[in-house]
Amino acid sequence: MSDDLIFENEQNQPELQEITAIDSLPEEEIILKKPQSYKSLFFYSLFWSLAFLVCAPLGAIISGEGVEIFKNYYYILITPSKLVTDYFNVGGLGSTFLNAAICGLFVNLIIVLTKTKTTPTVLASYFLVVAHCFYGLNILNFIPPFLGVFVYSIVRRQKFCENLHIANFATSLAPFVSEFLFRYTISDYAFGQVHITVLGVVLALLFGIFAGFIVPALLPGTTRMHKGFNLYKAGLAIGLLGLFVYALLYKNFGFSSPEIIQRNNVLYLKNQKLFEYFINGFFAFMFIVTLVLGFMKNDKSFSGYKKLLADSGHDINFVEEFGSGLTFINVGLYGIMILIYINLICLFTEGVGFTGPTTGVIIAAITFTACGQHPKNVFPIIVGYIVHYLLSYFISYVVGFELGWSLSSQNYINGLAFATGLCPLAGKYGIKVGVIAGFVCSIICSSTAAMHGGFVLYNGGFSAGLTAMILVPILDFYNIKQKNPN
Repeated sequence: MSDDLIFENEQNQPELQEITAIDSLPEEEIILKKPQSYKSLFFYSLFWSLAFLVCAPLGAIISGEGVEIFKNYYYILITPSKLVTDYFNVGGLGSTFLNAAICGLFVNLIIVLTKTKTTPTVLASYFLVVAHCFYGLNILNFIPPFLGVFVYSIVRRQKFCENLHIANFATSLAPFVSEFLFRYTISDYAFGQVHITVLGVVLALLFGIFAGFIVPALLPGTTRMHKGFNLYKAGLAIGLLGLFVYALLYKNFGFSSPEIIQRNNVLYLKNQKLFEYFINGFFAFMFIVTLVLGFMKNDKSFSGYKKLLADSGHDINFVEEFGSGLTFINVGLYGIMILIYINLICLFTEGVGFTGPTTGVIIAAITFTACGQHPKNVFPIIVGYIVHYLLSYFISYVVGFELGWSLSSQNYINGLAFATGLCPLAGKYGIKVGVIAGFVCSIICSSTAAMHGGFVLYNGGFSAGLTAMILVPILDFYNIKQKNPN
């Protein structure tokens, strides 16, 4: 697999072939070498979309949102949504899940209509779409960048199924679209009130087309910059593009950076614990079901998972290499690990808790569990974040000032979710390098949002990409040996 993974022709990618003399192989090898179909990945993404849809009315009832769910969903659609706009606050529990369901089902429908093969890369792009539906992405600001890649495919005479994942990645620029539509061209913005100008609509559409042509061009080059050691490959490319657009539209013309929209949502403020219990219940159910599904598909065993954990996570397709059963086992166990981590930092440090962005990044953290991430190579990255926090806390205590952040501050929760994309560094070079990668990324993530004004939803992927760009050349220059050459 080349480092231009983003551009692989997924429609024409051949399935694995039966190996010869299979009867002579050990039982574990037989399990690992079975021909695999990607259909299960499509149905798994559909399962998530339907789960969001079921949770929408359930969340509305439990939180007291009730029939206001549709009005609150309208608020989500018409609200500028730069990082990190909490859709639980802008809308509500039910309306935010409804938003995720609509966007998720839209992607599922496009997969079916275009006959796209749901490879791990396509599944990853799906997860990133629904993850950001909790803080910044909705079906309205989704459309222009998605449409831009569709136009790009027509102009380049390519099948859209080859670029669907790029279209999903491009939607991380959606906050620019909302800004153009509802705030950039007017001076009297007020929450819940819509003032659309012709210029705003034109800017939103032109920006979508522009993004559709620029993002595919940037992806191969930025991937080569970090040699595939940041699984969130699109983060660096889109972060750099967002930096340019923000500088042009705001810094260049002397405009002030717009504020994050806040709403005095009484139900949300009053029911923080209820939201926490609901979110924990949702993810516990999803990850346990995923684990059981993997166990059943893997002939009711965990056989082979130890071998998966030994993989570096660099340039790998778990479905092809280990089978869909072990892949789902990995998703389930890894997801449970991330959920436990979030609960622990919220319990032992002061921060934001289970907000819309926190909910979204739990999904974002599992993005590449079918092609690189697993508990063993991600754990050192988490340790790096913890080490940075403990060291900063100790220094602040010694010199006598109060540390202004914690592991459960929103930008550090979000940053960690995407820093997990640096796991190939831990897998290839060992635990120490993994811890260093997490440490460095936790420092960088505190500043990157200011570079693009908060208009790039993949800010964590941007931070991880910059981290890899720093560390990989250093590791190469000093000839640091890889612990895991596979």
